[in-house]
Amino acid sequence: MCTIEPISHAGRDPAEATIKLQINNKTCMAFPNETILSCARRHDIYIPTLCELDDIDHTPGTCRVCLVEINHPGHDGAQIVTSCDTPVREGMTVETRSKRARDMQRLQVELLMADHLQDCATCIRHGDCELQDVAQYVGLKENRFFDRTLAESRPVDEAATAMVRDMRRCIRCQRCVAICRYHQGIDALVIEGTGNNRVVALRDGHDPLSNICVSCGQCVLVCPTGALGERDETDRALDYICDPDIITVVQFAPAVRVAFGEEFGMPAGTNVEGHVIAACRKIGVDIVLDTNFAADVVIMEEGTELLGRLRDGRRPTFTSCCPAWINFAETHYPDILPLLSSTKSPQQVLSTIAKTYLPEKQDIAADRIRVISIMPCIAKKDEAARPQLTTLGERDTDVVLTTREFARLLRREGIDLKTIKPSSFDNPYMSEYSGAAAIFGTTGGVMEAAVRTIYAVVNGKELDKIELTQLRGFEGIREATVDLGGPIGEVKVAMVHGLGDTRKLVEMIRSGEADYDFIEVMACPGGCVDGGGSLRSKKAYLPLAKARRETIYNVDRKTSVRQSHKNAQVQALYRDFLEAPNSEKAHHLLHTHYEDRRRELKHTVKEIWDSLSMSSVLY
Repeated sequence: MCTIEPISHAGRDPAEATIKLQINNKTCMAFPNETILSCARRHDIYIPTLCELDDIDHTPGTCRVCLVEINHPGHDGAQIVTSCDTPVREGMTVETRSKRARDMQRLQVELLMADHLQDCATCIRHGDCELQDVAQYVGLKENRFFDRTLAESRPVDEAATAMVRDMRRCIRCQRCVAICRYHQGIDALVIEGTGNNRVVALRDGHDPLSNICVSCGQCVLVCPTGALGERDETDRALDYICDPDIITVVQFAPAVRVAFGEEFGMPAGTNVEGHVIAACRKIGVDIVLDTNFAADVVIMEEGTELLGRLRDGRRPTFTSCCPAWINFAETHYPDILPLLSSTKSPQQVLSTIAKTYLPEKQDIAADRIRVISIMPCIAKKDEAARPQLTTLGERDTDVVLTTREFARLLRREGIDLKTIKPSSFDNPYMSEYSGAAAIFGTTGGVMEAAVRTIYAVVNGKELDKIELTQLRGFEGIREATVDLGGPIGEVKVAMVHGLGDTRKLVEMIRSGEADYDFIEVMACPGGCVDGGGSLRSKKAYLPLAKARRETIYNVDRKTSVRQSHKNAQVQALYRDFLEAPNSEKAHHLLHTHYEDRRRELKHTVKEIWDSLSMSSVLY
């Protein structure tokens, strides 16, 4: 149901391209039923687009920016058409830069701007906005139709913990609706209203307690403007960093080190771990820790928990480190909550230990510590605000910054990541990590890390082959049988990423069609390296997934310790503080519970029809 591979004609046999046409006086061969836009791209001819997004197969033709002028046999005179949804014809001639086409493109962009808030300098997408790019391409020099009163009257939804919907900046491209409905299978967003009052809305109201959004953030990744974004907490983080009475602890996720450098002009997938550490210290952070350390702890807790369940015949067990998945389970399938591991996520495990174990070891007053988490995930903001993850009314994780927020914070501080001299972790208690922890950042990594340690616990020896390639891949659902040896024997495991395929797998489990012992779930296609809080790419959904993923695996290969149970600092944590995995103390500190937040979806046939028919209205 979800895919991260572009849908294109690039890999097709050229012999199948049997339709001849002219584009800008260049002879081009096209495939049957191919669109003008697709053909032009294959022949390296640029046509501006805004609503279209090829790699999620989204071509609604609503923005009207991809207009071209065509002539073809059987029609008198030239026509102006949208190239994204107009198929090629034999003998057709296409002009992408005729004066008539350019004038109409410019007019269309001017009309799109008419009720778009003209405050680009304060927008989170300023300088990285597809609408700005298109406006420059068409040569927009004035906006005769701008109506500030109308623009400012459109709704701004700031009710959610993690996300903000600012319809003053929405261009009605419907990308967010498409990714939520057809790829993630949530269907939390709808188009409502008509004409200038047409906006993207939450399907079941603006109250975050009643809607079905799970904060996966995939809609934010495809939004071409600043209409969708995370709730910005950079000022709150700076307040803590600049307060001399507060000890700031920053942790950053395994995916951040491989999915951040491109924001500062570094090659995709560059490992910037040392640069991030140095940047944090330069802005005044007191202690820099690695969420990878906590990932190793999670493997110890979750692995021990899984072994206990297997011995008791309780199956399957779902992983619990992905907060959007937890939101999804609580709101869509609360009946499976007893199957979820109770182990907290690495973010929450590190925050808890940073406010208990670390003060004890470093003689720090626990009430002075504030934990700032840097994550490639919007749902981590939801997670940090969960009542179950507080101590005496105070959050265990005080602030969550997405990767995008962290980039903005560094720019505010005048830091260019690619020019800063890398540093290294130096905390003697909570900074070491194994290669198993590093691969948490990509889909299948949690499962592979768990198998490495569980096998060692069961057999008293390490796996002969440490890399379990059968657990790796980009398929939405992957399964394997792994022999854990000893009294456990063979176990059936599954990995799923993307909530569309997650829904499919959960339905199979509930109906008895699928039978597994252990299931890893990642809400974001590709896992955390392409999380909803990661850096956005223009004109593409997840173009950097493979480069980031390969670097994650290289981090694992180059790490001297590749199993969580062999992390010396984790061993010391249990020896000096937690006693043993799943001990009474460990369970109290590192485990949580979930709640039934079921949302009953009741839509009339008329409402469903209105949603479908209104989505095709042109502007």
